[in-house]
Amino acid sequence: MGIFSRLADIVNSNLNSILASAEDPEKMIRLIIQEMEDTLVEVRSQAVSMIAERKGLERRARVMVQEEDEWLRKAELALTRDREDLAKGALAAKATVEQSRKTLEQQIAQVNESLDQQHDDIGKLQAKLADAKSREKSLSLRHKAATNRIKTRERLYDTRVENAFNRFEQVERALDALEGKAESYELGRGAGATRKPSLQEELAGLETDVAVENELEALRAKIRNRQG
Repeated sequence: MGIFSRLADIVNSNLNSILASAEDPEKMIRLIIQEMEDTLVEVRSQAVSMIAERKGLERRARVMVQEEDEWLRKAELALTRDREDLAKGALAAKATVEQSRKTLEQQIAQVNESLDQQHDDIGKLQAKLADAKSREKSLSLRHKAATNRIKTRERLYDTRVENAFNRFEQVERALDALEGKAESYELGRGAGATRKPSLQEELAGLETDVAVENELEALRAKIRNRQG
């Protein structure tokens, strides 16, 4: 199983538990980042172990090369002494060591292939982790903004707010009634007292007097005309 499929299984499992408990999205984001960081640490640790294993295999392969050379030297020595039987035995031993060495080299090749794959996976995981961290702040701000809007709307449409406004209206009506009662006591008071007319009232009176005098003069002129 690749590290990404394994990581997806871990994250999905934890996300399902978070969703089931109705946790907030910020916690989900932090969980994903934490899982990615933990996976990265684990993969790096595995890579370190594989590199150490490869070094051990390469060291054993070098020793086997030296053994092969030694068996070959012994085979040549046996032939110079006319001991073909010993030469064949030395060459057979050399062939056995050579086969073991080739097996080790195959294992080394497999380890290198796995390390190359891990190197590629680590690079991809680091890129995804950097992207997740860069998006974490933006998502966190969006979540806080949405949460605040929900709280504001809940308070706006809260029945307690409606009741408070209703009480305000009741207080306003009570004040209107109280002010009306106070004003009613002033009605009719000072009716017999002399009150100085306002400027507008005085001007209106002058205009009325002029109109009356003009009409009176016109009436007198009409009477004089009849008598003449």
